[in-house]
Amino acid sequence: MANGEPTASSDQADIKKISEVLQTETGGRALTGPAAVLLFIVPLCWSLFQLWIASPLPFIFEFGILNSTEARSIHLAFAAFLAFSAFPMFRGRHIEKVPIFDWVLALAAAFAAGYLYIFYEELSGRPGAPTTTDIVVAMGGLVLLLEATRRALGLPLAIVAMVFIFYSLAGPYMPSVIAHGGVSLNKLASHQWLGTEGVFGVALGVSTSFVFLFVLFGALLEKAGAGNYFIQIAYAMLGHMRGGPAKAAVVSSGLSGIISGSSIANVVTTGTFTIPLMKRVGFPATKAGAVEVAASTNGQLTPPIMGAAAFLMVEYVGISYLEVIKHAILPALISYVALIYIVHLEACKLKMKGIERLDKPTLAQRMLTWVMMLIGLSVLTFLVYYGIGWTKDIFGDKAMWVLSPAVVGIYIALVAYSARFPELEEDDPNDPAETLPPVGPTVKTGLYFLLPVVVLVWCLTVERFSPQLSAFWATVFMIFIVVTQRPLQTFFRKSGPLLEPFKQGISELIHSLATGARNMVGIGVATATAGIVVGTVTLTGIGLVMTEFVEFISGGNLMLMLVFTAFISLLLGMGLPTTANYIVVSTLMAPVIVTLGAQNGLLVPLIAVHLFVFYFGILADDTPPVGLAAYAAAAISGADPIKTGIQGFTYDIRTAILPFMFIFNTQLLLIGLTGWFDLLVTIASAVTAMLVFSAATQGYWFTKSRVWETALLLVITFTLFRPGYWWDMIYPPTEERSAVSIVEHLETVPADQEIIIKASGMTIDGTEVSTYLQLAIPGAATPKERLEKTGMELSPDGDRMMVDFVQFDSPAEDAGIQFGWTIDAYLMELQRPPKELMFIPALILLGLVAFNQFRRRTDEDRGLSA
Repeated sequence: MANGEPTASSDQADIKKISEVLQTETGGRALTGPAAVLLFIVPLCWSLFQLWIASPLPFIFEFGILNSTEARSIHLAFAAFLAFSAFPMFRGRHIEKVPIFDWVLALAAAFAAGYLYIFYEELSGRPGAPTTTDIVVAMGGLVLLLEATRRALGLPLAIVAMVFIFYSLAGPYMPSVIAHGGVSLNKLASHQWLGTEGVFGVALGVSTSFVFLFVLFGALLEKAGAGNYFIQIAYAMLGHMRGGPAKAAVVSSGLSGIISGSSIANVVTTGTFTIPLMKRVGFPATKAGAVEVAASTNGQLTPPIMGAAAFLMVEYVGISYLEVIKHAILPALISYVALIYIVHLEACKLKMKGIERLDKPTLAQRMLTWVMMLIGLSVLTFLVYYGIGWTKDIFGDKAMWVLSPAVVGIYIALVAYSARFPELEEDDPNDPAETLPPVGPTVKTGLYFLLPVVVLVWCLTVERFSPQLSAFWATVFMIFIVVTQRPLQTFFRKSGPLLEPFKQGISELIHSLATGARNMVGIGVATATAGIVVGTVTLTGIGLVMTEFVEFISGGNLMLMLVFTAFISLLLGMGLPTTANYIVVSTLMAPVIVTLGAQNGLLVPLIAVHLFVFYFGILADDTPPVGLAAYAAAAISGADPIKTGIQGFTYDIRTAILPFMFIFNTQLLLIGLTGWFDLLVTIASAVTAMLVFSAATQGYWFTKSRVWETALLLVITFTLFRPGYWWDMIYPPTEERSAVSIVEHLETVPADQEIIIKASGMTIDGTEVSTYLQLAIPGAATPKERLEKTGMELSPDGDRMMVDFVQFDSPAEDAGIQFGWTIDAYLMELQRPPKELMFIPALILLGLVAFNQFRRRTDEDRGLSA
């Protein structure tokens, strides 16, 4: 229509799009009758099975104990059965019934997946010698898995897996740059299905052991009302600010990202409320959808769950879960802070106002509230940590059982406290946004929702339980909350008999268990299908091929190499769920950065490399033309999905520069910090840099920026993120010294420290390489003894040292040094002033830009609120 109002047909189209998105997330068919009952019972049994294997009960009763391969087999059998029975072969057909052929395919897929469990002993007795039946089942299983993936997730991941299968078979016929010896059909099927190198590998193992439990945990939280609670808190605390609903969308999506495993799931849950509200207060449809997309995408980058990628990184990188969280937390937080600031700048450009609050505290009251919250959290953390630490000293391993009644008591007290306030209502997107709920009562209505998260974090960080057992105890507590919260609220409010609320709690629990399993169907088949990619890498050696390919197209230039790797990660990530996304991009692209970076003198911690490819894989969710999260947001906002994706990506440029920054400045990942002061300086400079970059990309700070101001802001951003780039030009950090003097150099190296050496030689495949390596130096009495303890013997060869011997499982072997190589040089660290001195001219320059913008601000600009 000419006035831009949506027509009835466009409304119907939008409703159809939303329906498709919701079907993708919760299970495609809307069934009735016996089929609906069966598709309720099967996921319910799946949830009960997952809780059983995660609990200590199998070992207590000595019944139902499964090894990891058997558990993965049953896990995939459930997922495959539900993929065929819950999702139709073609969109829009057989929505209300399951045809006979789908039941047959569902049973066949479940049998093929469960084959490893049913015939586990027989398969164990003939490793590497499969029978004809084994091969037929394996090939049929691969075909059915690809079809299940297509139904549950669409074509992208299925196509990626088929390309890798084709590459495995057609290796000898490929162009020479990517050719390999090829494999037979029997070898392919056996490798991918009958062992733990492919489909039933680490990725499916992570899905089986704890991803399911976290998805179930999220379903229980959502059913209990925690999702609405988080959204309402965000509105109450931020809605009065300019662009407040959009800022609330960012915060609520971040909170939802803690429990969600999908960018699309974040969009269709929080976006259903936030996008209409943003439009009601003046945001254009495209920008409203884009803000939600950017916020939901970043939810997958935010600890503690990171779309389950955090747990995969534990397996792939070989570090603890706590270390993954520590390294990922700062980039995620500064990215969210910057998105809130971008929303503020957009609201400023649109001359928007905040929504009126029912309570209007003074500035002093606001400051006092924030101070009291911070002090309260600090005191609570102090008391909990040291209080429980004290009980652990006395009760030891029994401390958890002693403290459990205390946690239950706190929960009952918090429910009693919440019962004093009215129950939160669901936001109606059609209501005008005129007032906001009061902050205090809104926060107090659901404080007990934080207890399961506290239990989860406590089990992970203090008790040091495995992620699986930690998720189990948090889920058990969440089950207790779902069953008891309504009867307790009814009791404390004296609003009626307790039997009906108790029945409602039981019903909500059963439905949550079924919903959690239905939500896992896509993730289950996705991790299994992504295992095909991993299996192809181990079967064909394509990892080396990718390294050579990127090196060829980048011409050896380090920055071009990173750009190409980022681009390929974006392509590989398009249309893939978070877990499958990370598996694919990390398997293929992480080794590329490690290998080529070392050859160019850039030694990057492995966690930084994995976060680099993970960031760009996730950004594919809002990158046109695929951008599934953008399509989901556009279905809700009524905007064009391509325009929504482009706008969302412009917001996410801030996220795209972060990986490049922490590759060159690992302090952003809290690596290599020297103390608390260094930590505070790193956090302050990173946050400032990201805010400055946001202002630069938006073309607006205190007023509309001029071109030269934007250029200066970009230079300031770069300097704050990577001060070493300029400082290294003045004061080089290291210099190469001849390897002949390496023994004397060891006198100055502290015990158990690492040195960087330049080594060269021939690899196993006959390629001559020259690369930089990190060599750990053990402590010993003399430099010669220290060198011997590295596990290698050297002899002079001109100005180099020849490697005459490398001991098995020694620091030298771990570093990658091989017999017959030469040590060409070592890097000597030079004394120099701290690189952070570059912050001084950068901040002075920032002050000059700010002063210039302040001088020409308009009256409207001066009236801006927070």
